[in-house]
Amino acid sequence: MYSFEDRMRAVELYIKYDLSAADTIRELGYPSYNMLVRWYREYQETGRLHKSHNRTSLYTQPQIEAAVNYYLEHGRNISRTVRAVGYPSRETLRNWIDELASGERKARVKCGGVVQFSQEQKQEAVVELCAREGPATDIADKLGVSRCSLYKWKRELLGGDANMSKSGKPEFHDDRDELLATVESLKNQIYRKQMELDILNKAAEIIKKDQCIDPRKLANKEKASLIDVLRTSYPLNELLRMMGMPKSSYFYQKESQMCPDKYASLRAEVKKVFTESHSRYGYRRVHAVIKRNGKIISEKVIRRIMKEESLPSLTRKNADIAHTKER
Repeated sequence: MYSFEDRMRAVELYIKYDLSAADTIRELGYPSYNMLVRWYREYQETGRLHKSHNRTSLYTQPQIEAAVNYYLEHGRNISRTVRAVGYPSRETLRNWIDELASGERKARVKCGGVVQFSQEQKQEAVVELCAREGPATDIADKLGVSRCSLYKWKRELLGGDANMSKSGKPEFHDDRDELLATVESLKNQIYRKQMELDILNKAAEIIKKDQCIDPRKLANKEKASLIDVLRTSYPLNELLRMMGMPKSSYFYQKESQMCPDKYASLRAEVKKVFTESHSRYGYRRVHAVIKRNGKIISEKVIRRIMKEESLPSLTRKNADIAHTKER
């Protein structure tokens, strides 16, 4: 089923990948797990792989000749011959015919016809295979080909022994660089889209922003918070570029977060005044109470603190209801 070169390539790659069968099969597109392990054990025990099987035939030479003669004399039909003679398998009979009557075997014709793919279709399939996120089987099912065919096209177009023609000259060499560039471009696009999605999800989760918001329009403090969360998954420079934030601004925000809050006592006083007013005072009345207590501070500072602490004043209607309940 597989040539000696294919089996040796699989065993060498299996050893290179630290006996990871999944990585080896994903790279080559073959074989099954059990077959790969069996090849590796044979290589470990004998130091090499067998080049061909020397199996003793189950049938004598007269039986072989009788089956081939029946095939030639009764319409050259493989299925009819096997039913009439009672042996062997169809594939074995084909080999006997090619050996004893070369050129006499009738070519098989499939009912639906064989689907031929153009060079452009193969290139598109290889690009989609390299840039995929899911399994290769999904792409193969969509195109109506086998998974092994996809990887064969990949080896033909992007490199490997399969891109050599019978004359020894490489095929598709002119398209290889273009295909590799296209695959790399698609991978970069997927990477950037994933980064944008993670930024928007974290913005909705951490700073309670809508997922439709532009990350570049966030405040530097919010940008720094998002970058800190995503730094374990993405490089800092790429996050800064995506957020539109200079590196100096990011580290300034980091240092600001480490410094103690100079308005800590004022925050506590603002919360106290706001609570004592039964959540009815706005920032101007809170500022007036604090100023009356002997502390000089700007109204803008009071407004910013109330905004950061989420202390909105009640409407007049709600304030009247709260005052009535209090009585």
